[in-house]
Amino acid sequence: MAKKFSELVAKMPPEAQERAHAWAQARLAEMRLDELRQARGLSQKEVAETLHIQQPAVAKLEKRTDIYISTLRKYVEAMGGELEIIARFPDRAVKFNNFSDLEPVR
Repeated sequence: MAKKFSELVAKMPPEAQERAHAWAQARLAEMRLDELRQARGLSQKEVAETLHIQQPAVAKLEKRTDIYISTLRKYVEAMGGELEIIARFPDRAVKFNNFSDLEPVR
C-alpha cells in the first residue's frame, strides 16, 4: 500500500528532515529555464504567447547555454517574475541596477 510522503517525512529524525529540506531548497534555487517554467505551471506555448514569439523559439531559448541578459529578463518577466543580477564577493554582494531602465514585457 502506498504511503503519503508527508507520513514518511514525519517518521524521519529531525536532523534528517532538516537536511532534506535544505537539499530541496538548494535544488529549487538552482533551476534550468525549462524547470523554472514548469515549476511556475506554464507551458512553452503560454510563455511564447506572452513574448509574442512561436513555441519552438521558447524551446530553443531554454536549451541555450549562453543568453543575452535582455532575453533572460523578458523570459523571466513573461513568467511573472523580475530579474535581478547580483555579484557575490567574500565581503559583500552587489546588485546591478543598470538593467532596471529597460522596459518590462507587457
